[in-house]
Amino acid sequence: MSLIIQNMQRIVQLRRVPLRRNLEIARNCLGVQRYGVGLICLSDARIRQLNYMYRKKDTATDVLSFPFYEDLQPGVLPLPLLHDDYNLGDIYLGVEFVYQQCQESQEDFNDVLVVTAVHGLCHLLGYTHDKQEDWRQMFGKETEVLSSINKATGSSLKPLTTHLFDH
Repeated sequence: MSLIIQNMQRIVQLRRVPLRRNLEIARNCLGVQRYGVGLICLSDARIRQLNYMYRKKDTATDVLSFPFYEDLQPGVLPLPLLHDDYNLGDIYLGVEFVYQQCQESQEDFNDVLVVTAVHGLCHLLGYTHDKQEDWRQMFGKETEVLSSINKATGSSLKPLTTHLFDH
């Protein structure tokens, strides 16, 4: 199935080709290249609306994931009964939000966008980070995927939640 990247914002210039290439590496690493994924890039205003509508948080955010399947178990791929059900779901990236964060932290926007999309992809597969034990599992999976991308591209990407449970 396909990876569809749709840019619904015009505020930040987006380089889709490297984003697609890196996400294809991620999909291969996760063994989900047969599953469709939608990646929708949004402005602050639009991601804020979705964040409020679905999470009751009236702020922009970096990523929202909407899995096609319910009751996912991390590390266990869904087994569709029909060909049309080979779909993982949709990832909404707050491109403007990510860009602003990168300006403040002096990080590379394109790298952070890839890391954020991989984070969203892991959420589509049932990984979470609400509790430390769940975070460890998700962090391990993100590290594995980003290592594959790093090896293929020579980059040095690190998981989005690297310091989430540091104290």
